[in-house]
Order: sequence, then C-alpha cells, then structure tokens
Amino acid sequence: MRKLKDSGVEWIGEIPEEWELRRWKYVLSERKEKNDPIITNFILSLSVENGVFPYSEKTGGGNKAKEDLSAYKVARPNDIVMNSMNILAGAVGLSSWLGAVSPVYYTYYSDNDRADINYYCYLFQSEQFQRSLLGLGNGILIKESGNGKLNTIRMRIPSEKLNRLLIPIPPISEQQRIAKFLDEKTAIIDDIITDTKQTIAELKSYKQSLISEIVTNGINKDVKMVSTEIDWIDEIPEGWEVAKIKNISKLRNEKTSYERGQNFLALEKMVSYKPGYIDLLTEVENGRQQVIKQGDIVFSKLRPYLAKVALADFDGHGTGELLVFNDIKIKRKLFMYKLISEQILQPVRGTSYGVKMPRANPDFIISLPISFPISLSEQSEIVNYLDQKTSQIDTLIIEKENLISEYEYYKKSMIYEYVTGKKQVDSYES
Repeated sequence: MRKLKDSGVEWIGEIPEEWELRRWKYVLSERKEKNDPIITNFILSLSVENGVFPYSEKTGGGNKAKEDLSAYKVARPNDIVMNSMNILAGAVGLSSWLGAVSPVYYTYYSDNDRADINYYCYLFQSEQFQRSLLGLGNGILIKESGNGKLNTIRMRIPSEKLNRLLIPIPPISEQQRIAKFLDEKTAIIDDIITDTKQTIAELKSYKQSLISEIVTNGINKDVKMVSTEIDWIDEIPEGWEVAKIKNISKLRNEKTSYERGQNFLALEKMVSYKPGYIDLLTEVENGRQQVIKQGDIVFSKLRPYLAKVALADFDGHGTGELLVFNDIKIKRKLFMYKLISEQILQPVRGTSYGVKMPRANPDFIISLPISFPISLSEQSEIVNYLDQKTSQIDTLIIEKENLISEYEYYKKSMIYEYVTGKKQVDSYES
C-alpha cells in the first residue's frame, strides 16, 4: 500500500508521497503560434463528446468557420486543445493533426521530459479539475442540471489564471503507465457506450415503425385491405374510413394574455415519439400566448420530424409553435399516435419551410387525410396495444440509457482515481 500525502489542493486531495506539485506554466507551455502567414488551411474543431476533430466532420450547426484563417491559432500533433469558453463542460482534447483552431482555443504542449502530454490531457478531462475552475472565468453563467452536469454560457477562463494553478507531477514513467492504462480502459468503455447508443437508436427506430404500421394497417394481419384514391394512403383495412384532419378535429386559434405563475407549455417539455400527458411546465415572459385547455392535443409544428405530441391535463398557455387540437371525433390517444405516424409526418416533412428550423404549414396539416377504424372498440384496441408495446420499448431504452450513465460515471471516476495517484498501475501490463 503506497503512502499518500495531502496535496493541499482541494480538488486533487491526497497524492502519493513521491509525487510533486508545480504550477501549470512550469509543466506545460502554451502554443501562441498564429496562422499568419497561413501555415495550414486544415481547420480543427473541439467538442466535449469527440475531443479534437476535423471541422469538415462537424454536424449539428454551431459557430461557422471564418473565411480569413490568418486570425486562427495553430495546433500541432500532440497538443492539448481547450476551449477557453467551455472548459467547465469538458471541452478538452488531444490533437492528432497540424491544423488551425479558433482564437478562443488554448493549445498546450510539453517541451520537457517531465510531462507526458497524454497524462495531462486525462488530468484536464477529469470532472474534479473542471469543477475546480468555478470562479476563475469571466462572464460566467453557470447552471447545474438534474444529472449534475454543469451548463455554462460564454464562460472564458484567462490562460494567466490557468498558468498559476497547481497540478500534480508524477514520475514520468508513471505518467506514461497511467496514460497507457487509461487509453486501453477508456477505449473499452467507449466501445460499450457506442454499442449501447446504437441499440437505443435501433429501439427508437423500431418504436417509430411500429406506431406507423399499427395505426396504418391495424392489429389484425388477416383483415381485407381495400383501395383508396389517395396518393399516400394506397389501402386501408376493411371497416376503416378516411377523413381530413379538419373534419375530425378543430384547431384552437386563441391567444390571451399570459401572466407569470400560470401554466405554460414549452417545446422542450415534450418528448419525441412519446405521446402522453404533460406534467412539466415552465414560465416565460408576460404577453399574449396560445391558449391550451385541459383535454386538448398539442403538436409541435416546429421541426415536425421530432414528432412531439401530447395531451394537455391543464388549462393554460403554450408557445405559438404548437398546433392545439380540440373537439376530436376519434379516440384522442389514437389521434395522437396518428399525428406522429409516417402517414402524417412524411407529407409534412416534404412541405415544411425553413432550413435550420423547419416549420410545418398548419393549413396543410389540417387538410391531410388520415385513416382510422370506424369502430370505437377497434380504436381502443389499437391504443391499448400501442400503449403496451411502446411502454415496453421505452423501458428498454431507459435501461440502456441508465447503463450508459453508469459507464460514463465509472469512466470519470476511474480517470480521477488514477491521474491523482489514489490508484496505481505499477503492475499493469497491456
């Protein structure tokens, strides 16, 4: 059992007796190399999930690259790259390329034989290190989410403050062993997480296809199918009929003044492909807002491909991005399932307007025909079947998401325990 000593640094805690502490600036050097004149046109980006990666592989929007790359900094292979405005969230990675990085990024490298760059990259990725930076930033707005994650907005930590921080210095051979050990162990965990995420994606896809199949063709596979004259509804089961949405429901186009303290529904409180009751409400500024009554069905016209629909169990207001249906002539839950089926979403996607935030046309939606059983008992049978099946799928998804959370927590804990010497890898062999 190795002997430990108090480091005197709260987030580090105890470290092995033979380890040292030194200020950051004496361990790693900041690369302040400007891309002027142009050294490289290869732009690099950085994210919490992916570390350092080519900007060309970036998805999901975000800041656009500048056309003038002379204002960028240069990152070289084996440089630690940090986003000065997002370090708290874990935006730290190791570059594998020579590339140009944003002026708000910091790049650090080792120019001595006492610092293994891989070890320090792991050190800076530890959650305890990131939390220790609270209070160092300029323009901080910090919010802790329910799962303990820190969400920050435009938080910039000056490099001068980083340079003054005390960080551990294990013997170089131990740094290398720790980094190699963590490389292999975290790779195994990352593979498990990736596979689990793929399973979740497949479960969600199956759930979507199941909803569309059942609300389009029914449960009985032996029922006779009859032709229709509608382009995207070729056939319907015998005993079903087709009607336009506006003929079996009404849109509530009513706005009244909203005051703080009243019930308000925002889009983020709705879950994709999970029709249900709403019990999570939020507040917005006073003003005229869309009226929602108990029993109304609300559907998000903003980014309709997200398939957000819910049954209101309150009187209140909602964002103007909601379509609010009432006076529905078929089972409400069946109507909800129909709204998120491909019978509706496919034509809606094709007519939505806007690129980044596409919106559905309400007039187009209410003019869409949908098919449904005439029999109320068959409508109930379909609803009960889908409720049961989707609940089973949702349970599996939650189990997989919990598994990911457990592995992510284990990974964070493992990194911290080894980079601070509370666990050692002296006997580790790859």
